[in-house]
Amino acid sequence: MFYHLLYPLAKYHMIFNVFQYITFRTIYAAVTALVVSFVVGPYIIKKLKVLQISEVIRKDGPASHHVKAGTPTMGGTIILVSIMVSALLWANFNNNYVWLTIFVILSLGAIGFVDDYRKVILKDKRGLPGRWKFFWQAMIGIAAAVFLYTSDFDTVIAIPFFKGARLDMGLLYIPFVAFIIIGSSNAVNLTDGLDGLAIGPMVIAAGTYMLFAYFAGHVKIAAYLQIPYVAGAGELTVIAAAMVGASLGFLWFNTYPAQVFMGDIGSLSLGGGLGILAVVTKNEMVLILVGGIFVMEALSVIFQVASYKLRGKRVFAMAPIHHHFELKGWPEPRIIVRFWIIAIMLSLIAISTLKLR
Repeated sequence: MFYHLLYPLAKYHMIFNVFQYITFRTIYAAVTALVVSFVVGPYIIKKLKVLQISEVIRKDGPASHHVKAGTPTMGGTIILVSIMVSALLWANFNNNYVWLTIFVILSLGAIGFVDDYRKVILKDKRGLPGRWKFFWQAMIGIAAAVFLYTSDFDTVIAIPFFKGARLDMGLLYIPFVAFIIIGSSNAVNLTDGLDGLAIGPMVIAAGTYMLFAYFAGHVKIAAYLQIPYVAGAGELTVIAAAMVGASLGFLWFNTYPAQVFMGDIGSLSLGGGLGILAVVTKNEMVLILVGGIFVMEALSVIFQVASYKLRGKRVFAMAPIHHHFELKGWPEPRIIVRFWIIAIMLSLIAISTLKLR
């Protein structure tokens, strides 16, 4: 909004020139999302308590989780409101990538809302049946992929650490993009099991892709780093910054011991947003590093299920893997902070690939 309303006034006074700069709008997008979350957070948490929208605690989970019964959930609403308000104020809506990212975030948030609503309001432990959740996630992922493919988007992917390695996916880029969006959203969803465990690495990952978006959208920096230049991708720096600010704001309420849980409405939307950022900035494969914590959590579930079905034995005491460490006696705050540290290290390695590939 500010870009469209105030930047045209630059012809009357040079001070309005600042609204054309992505760096300026990025900073204030993060600040705005953070402030909005501080403002709406207490109100939304209070409403969730009044409506008795509280987390359903697994009976087969760690005993320490039973004290969390009654904690409000669907706090991802705070995140979505903060991101959307910030984007509305600071993004350039002439950019198709902005619309695409918002579409993915809101659509997956809608799936998460239905899942949470069925679990919490309708008292259906299954929530949205898995096949239907996957179906709608796939539809969103395919829609985003088809939009990019028909827009002559570059279907070549780069392999981290191998400078000359390029693979043109062609038509296969459509299922590849859909897989990234589906996988990323579900991986964040699986990680959201301890207070602040998912939102901390999300701050780090979104911050990393904020850099990637700026570099990919800047023709000179992209040429210097020898990375793919994506015209218009720089505007996603603003959206990524809004995700960082909203996630930090939510962490204020979600840090141990949590006042509110994000629910699927938050985890699916943030994960999907991270996935589409990876795709548009042409850092698809690097997502394995940037979202390493999320990948580890998802793989632990896959290995656990596969091992039990094939061998009748479990690999971990409990999956996702953060529950394994809980059952091994690690205090919850220790698990959370150590996972954050790992997330920081992985993101730094991911950033290093900009010069190594």
